[in-house]
Amino acid sequence: MSIAAASHPRAQQYATRAAFFIPGFAAAIWAVLVPYAKARTGVDDGTLGLILLCLGAGSLTAMPVAGALAARFGSRRVMVATTAIICTSLPLLAVAPNAWLLGACLLLFGAGMGAMDCVMNMQAVVVERESGRAMMSGFHAFFSIGGFVGAALMTALLSAHAGPLAVCLAGSAAMVLLAAMAAAYWRGETLQQDGPMIAWPKGVVLFLGVLAFIVFLAEGAMLDWSAVFLADVRDVTPSMAGLGYGVFALTMTVTRLFGDAVVERLGRMRAIVVGALLAAVGFAVLTWVTPWQASLLGYVLLGLGCANIVPALFSLAGNQTRMPEAVAVTAVTTLGYSGVLAGPALIGFAAHGVGLVGAFMGVAGLLVGVAVSVRWLRV
Repeated sequence: MSIAAASHPRAQQYATRAAFFIPGFAAAIWAVLVPYAKARTGVDDGTLGLILLCLGAGSLTAMPVAGALAARFGSRRVMVATTAIICTSLPLLAVAPNAWLLGACLLLFGAGMGAMDCVMNMQAVVVERESGRAMMSGFHAFFSIGGFVGAALMTALLSAHAGPLAVCLAGSAAMVLLAAMAAAYWRGETLQQDGPMIAWPKGVVLFLGVLAFIVFLAEGAMLDWSAVFLADVRDVTPSMAGLGYGVFALTMTVTRLFGDAVVERLGRMRAIVVGALLAAVGFAVLTWVTPWQASLLGYVLLGLGCANIVPALFSLAGNQTRMPEAVAVTAVTTLGYSGVLAGPALIGFAAHGVGLVGAFMGVAGLLVGVAVSVRWLRV
């Protein structure tokens, strides 16, 4: 760590928030670009789905490699490199002329996003530990804030008839500027440890990774299936069906902004239990309460419940002593984010067999399992 960073802990905290903001901002830009990419390449929905898998494949492949590189070379170098990858690949997504090149660009973009997701959590664990207080929920809130800002800004620019390439160049320039201001306060020290830098998680780390997978699965269910549920099960018009996810995302973001105080008061273990039970009740409310306007309370409960669980799990992974910190945080990140990628497909398979209501209640049961299993969690 540089002398400048060591003498400015508050600046490190702001810089860590910037690190979380960047991938959230970039993800929102891509989300806005998807219809343009589909029209430009002329692919159908099925082919687009296969292309989108490249994003997840790049992320999951890069996460363990990024964790190992950060341990060896320091978080700062890896985060600077991954920011460069994100900012370089984003404009390429706006001009890729065919499905193959779009998939290749998405693979690169996903690798940058996955690497940043992993290493920013490693940075956050150290900064939180040195502060002596809970900060992880607040850090994660800035990923969501980046998403809101990115979506709003890019939608405004596109509405003003700016082209996709111009929009992406503007977004990349904004991220480069933010990274330039924050990079001096990103952690630069290396981690000296025995054993391999990449290893299959075991013991408590595997336990934490499975819990993260379930909670991310619940979040992925909201991202990909909440609008379908309101449209198909509750007969809500398509123009209003996205309201459920909007309520969920906004509630989770606001809760994370104030979540560190809650975690300080309850403790991480109790915060996980309370959050998982709230989220399970949220699934029950949104699936069983009618009319649909009243069932929106379920999305609020889900946002309240999910908000602080994942940040608490990352903090626990960074502070356990069974595996090296870099390996543990990388493993929990990889297992957790695989829940976002696999979750929508698993929900789809379950819905085909037992219906979407049954699938959602299955996720609620898994969340109750998270709450119960904490009693055996020893960090």
